[in-house]
Amino acid sequence: MTILVTGAAGFIGSHVTDSLLADGHEVIGLDSFDDFYGRAIKDENLVQARDHASFRLVEGDIRNAELVRGLPDDIDAVIHLAARAGVRPSIAQPVLYTDVNVMGTAVILELVRERGTPSFIFASSSSVYGNTPTVPFSEDHPVDHPISPYAATKKSGELLCHAHHHLHGTACLCLRFFTVYGPRQRPDLAIRKFSRLLLAGEPLPRFGDGSTARDYTFISDIVQGVRGALDYSQTHPECFEIVNLGESQTIRLSRMIETLSRVFDREPVIDQKPPQPGDVDRTFADISRARALLGYDPRVDFDEGIERFARWYRATGARQDTISVE
Repeated sequence: MTILVTGAAGFIGSHVTDSLLADGHEVIGLDSFDDFYGRAIKDENLVQARDHASFRLVEGDIRNAELVRGLPDDIDAVIHLAARAGVRPSIAQPVLYTDVNVMGTAVILELVRERGTPSFIFASSSSVYGNTPTVPFSEDHPVDHPISPYAATKKSGELLCHAHHHLHGTACLCLRFFTVYGPRQRPDLAIRKFSRLLLAGEPLPRFGDGSTARDYTFISDIVQGVRGALDYSQTHPECFEIVNLGESQTIRLSRMIETLSRVFDREPVIDQKPPQPGDVDRTFADISRARALLGYDPRVDFDEGIERFARWYRATGARQDTISVE
């Protein structure tokens, strides 16, 4: 197939792109190379893809309807990963986040309508659950009370996908990602940020008492889930599904810091800070639907995932961080 991947130069997008190319698909990568973090990192994410004859890169903004309409005609599916990311920055820039994440998604869905593209995969987020008290988080739980603008934009994206599916019949899967980590992770995310600070001997900003917990999900497992969703959309052409992609285990912030400190052999210095507005207390995915529909089978546990990340960070990430503005 020929697949449009938005956000192709990003952390998740570049891994998905590499996976698709390795399996013989054609990939059109759309990315704006925005200033959220250094362009050099995103360029390096695409080194492998750029050397592939089946990869075409289009640089541009998903909000630019004219540019989007000018994309190549031969698109069989869309994997929409582009978004303004991050809970905390969204609180400072709610208008920008709404514009990029909601309006940008509407523009991409309009392309799907105009082209009659049969499959649409949307990257949602576990943040839509807010502080849902019942765990693990099930897709059947109500998610009507987001606690950050970022979460609200992802819920809005799911609603746009549902309306589009209802009106036009496109197969749509909304994938709720749970705290993805691994090689190429964004510089602002905690695991990479703490790794940089540990190796530099600088304090780690710990928001709260360390009891907050996340369902950390290794990038290869996320890619497996995205590929499963793409396959499912092809065999179920009238489907609309919301599906969790997590590891189905929770790791406390205190344990995450301890694990990084052990792997990098550095004693952490904690800079204690108050809890941050918009941050949820915990995330914990019920992945039974992903297993049943997508054949999803996460295989990388947290300790192994951190070891893999640390090998990449020593070889590549630390060098990037010395030349990139966070």
